[in-house]
Amino acid sequence: MNPEWKAKAESVSGGSRISSNPTAVWIDRIAAIEGTAGSSSNGPMGVEDHLLEAVRQGVSYIQFVIYNLPGRDCAALASNGELGPTELDRYKTAYIDPIAAYQNDARFRSLRIINIIEIDSLPNLITNVAGRPTETAMCNTMKSNNNYVNGVGYALAKLGAIPNVYNYIDAGHHGWIGWDDNFGPTADLLATAARAQGSNIANVTGFITNTANYSALQEPYITVNDQTRQSAWIDWNRYNDELSFAQAFRSRLIQAGFPSSIGMLIDTSRNGWGGSARPTGPVTTGDLNAQINGSRIDRRIHKGNWCNQSGAGLGERPRTAPASGIDAYVWVKPPGESDGSSTEIPNTEGKGFDRMCDPTYGGNARNGNSMSGALSGAPISGAWFPAQVTQLMQNAYPPL
Repeated sequence: MNPEWKAKAESVSGGSRISSNPTAVWIDRIAAIEGTAGSSSNGPMGVEDHLLEAVRQGVSYIQFVIYNLPGRDCAALASNGELGPTELDRYKTAYIDPIAAYQNDARFRSLRIINIIEIDSLPNLITNVAGRPTETAMCNTMKSNNNYVNGVGYALAKLGAIPNVYNYIDAGHHGWIGWDDNFGPTADLLATAARAQGSNIANVTGFITNTANYSALQEPYITVNDQTRQSAWIDWNRYNDELSFAQAFRSRLIQAGFPSSIGMLIDTSRNGWGGSARPTGPVTTGDLNAQINGSRIDRRIHKGNWCNQSGAGLGERPRTAPASGIDAYVWVKPPGESDGSSTEIPNTEGKGFDRMCDPTYGGNARNGNSMSGALSGAPISGAWFPAQVTQLMQNAYPPL
């Protein structure tokens, strides 16, 4: 249990109901390795401090998010990072190497150290590059210079050499990768990255979907078939929930060369969608879109909406082996930590302003030119957002 997040959760009314759940520690810049007192998104505890605390607690595992690639998050300004697109060497020597040194310390051999590797990176090289209406100049750059692939490969090689480390690479989510032209190419790219910079597939324990996202775990009142795929909500996607996507994507990853021992994680920290708006059965009246919209658990305006979603709730609590091929449901995004600021906020942490976090924004090609659905009053990404965690608890499913 991350004591820094636990204290923040308990600062909100009712937060003690959730504060004992395990959440991941985000190492989102070089300074966070040693701790960042006074920072909005990390506390004074660094990697060594968290590892020592896990040993003190007597727990069996600790989760870290490795998140500082050169040109990070090339399609979303809210979580841009500190490293420029060509700073691969600095990523290796000033970021990955010091983290690996701490994780390889003999004092921490009793822990399973779980690393979530570079969220929202490799899938961008499939969906947000030239030839797609969603392309960005930075994603084109990161595809051409190969620094996402090489950075992930180096992280896997360095961290995977540690005997008690387990690496899970981020694999997007069903509302991003579930279409035919994204599904296979993303799996193949992940296999390429797993073999880059001296790494090999043995350094990969599995993959994680829905990291810091809101996609419903299951949609019990909607069946995906040739008819329902025509709806605006599903939009010809092969999948309409995270569990079916994660299980199918695991099979495709095995086809790409990963062993059958790989498992999937699903981030359920904010995909519960409970509360009074949650449907209790299928809607069978009206046109197709009316039926789908009335029946769906996920209440977002569009699946491309990812920032501080209004109406969201806590999802399944962290637990292991919940379904076939799934290693665990996890809370990698600590509930109550912002996805990005609602308005531009100057800061020294490399966090930009993305209009998808602005509740007045009318959208772009990535969300079907829909309203953003974001909460107002949000601080920069990673900073504590009490109004969000209060709503997440109110709308939790299963309920608290």
